[in-house]
Amino acid sequence: MVSIEGIGTAAPVRPAARSSSRREGFRIAGGLAEPAADLGGTAGIALETMLALQEAEGAASRDRQARRHAQDILAELAALQRGLLGAGQGGGPDPGALRRLAALAGQVPLAADPALRDIVAAVTLRARVELARRHANVISA
Repeated sequence: MVSIEGIGTAAPVRPAARSSSRREGFRIAGGLAEPAADLGGTAGIALETMLALQEAEGAASRDRQARRHAQDILAELAALQRGLLGAGQGGGPDPGALRRLAALAGQVPLAADPALRDIVAAVTLRARVELARRHANVISA
């Protein structure tokens, strides 16, 4: 077992021993140094990881945008339904709500997730059906 006995002076510092093998790398004299042989090791892996991360963030962003768009369509459909329920009191479907619904149904972002893409397509189809029904009611009236 090692013990510590009092305060003493530090051991003298010895210079590092030079190895007998000559290292290749940085050279000043004698022309241009050859480039290093292995440049892509971990840098290539890091680049692939960063690209995959950016792609995943892009997919998540597209999914968030598509989900928000579908929620906006559902909110407009609910507003249209409330307007129709109040139609018996002299009201009717709000023309502004129909225009907003048509604008939302006209430009639908594409989701990265296939299941979410199907849900957004179903919500958009429902909005287009309601718009077609309202358009048919306006024409026949």
